[in-house]
Amino acid sequence: MNGVQIRSAERALSVGTWLIVAGAMLYSVLTVTPLAAAHTPDEWDWTAPILPIVVDAAVVIVVRLDSVLARLGGHGGRWPVVLRWMTGCMTLALNVADSALKKDLVGVAVHSVAPLLLIVTAETGLAYRTAITNALTAIQERERAERAERDKAAAERAEAAEKRAREAREFEARMAREQREHEASLAREQAEREERVRREERERAEAAERAERAERERREREREQQRIERERRERETAARMEKERREREERARREEREQAERAERERAALLAAGPAAVKQSEEQARKTVAAAYAAGVPVRQAAELCGWSVGWVSTRYQELRDERTARSLEGAAQ
Repeated sequence: MNGVQIRSAERALSVGTWLIVAGAMLYSVLTVTPLAAAHTPDEWDWTAPILPIVVDAAVVIVVRLDSVLARLGGHGGRWPVVLRWMTGCMTLALNVADSALKKDLVGVAVHSVAPLLLIVTAETGLAYRTAITNALTAIQERERAERAERDKAAAERAEAAEKRAREAREFEARMAREQREHEASLAREQAEREERVRREERERAEAAERAERAERERREREREQQRIERERRERETAARMEKERREREERARREEREQAERAERERAALLAAGPAAVKQSEEQARKTVAAAYAAGVPVRQAAELCGWSVGWVSTRYQELRDERTARSLEGAAQ
């Protein structure tokens, strides 16, 4: 049985005991009061119920205190036993006294039922309560032991869980430390590789820069040589062209002198011929007008020399003036 069932049985025992006690007290009061009144002066008949009430009150005290002591697992010693048996015997004696004095054995038997039942119930209830208390104590002890075992097992589980958690934390910390060391090693290797790559790239860049600088210097030297060669060729060309220009100019001057001399001779010949007897051809007339213009001969005299009209000669003079002006402007532009 569990604790709940035992407490239910204890409540049933208490209710039954108090019903028996209440019935026995009521029966005792109704039975003993006439006996006490018969043996009491008439003026004190009203005190007849006091005696059974006092005896039954002692019974109530005994039953109640016995139940409390039994519930607490204690023992009141011999005086509670004496009081219990004394009140029980008094109740039995008072209930059967009237029938015994009348020698009514049936009445004695009938009136002894309630007191005997009360006495036996009190003793039995005490034994039951003691047994129930012992059973509850055993159950409580067992529950305490089980609770202690559970607490111990829980503590052991908690300790094991804490140990596992601590080991897991230590393992995680060790793994994290190894991971950090591995990552640091990888980072160092990566940094070394990157530094090596950067160094190689720097060396390649420096080599490429040196090669580029050498190539640039070579190209600059070639360009310088080409420039020097070009300048030399240009100087030679310029000198040759200058020489050719001077030669051309010299030839031109000689040709101009020759032409001038020839033109002078022609002009002199034309002017020396005097006025034309007949009108010259247009070509010959133009040559005569040109010679006259160059010699500064007036228009009228030039007309006489070529045999053409003054107006025609004036027109030729104007054309020669315009041609000279054009050559002057062209020379100034050059």
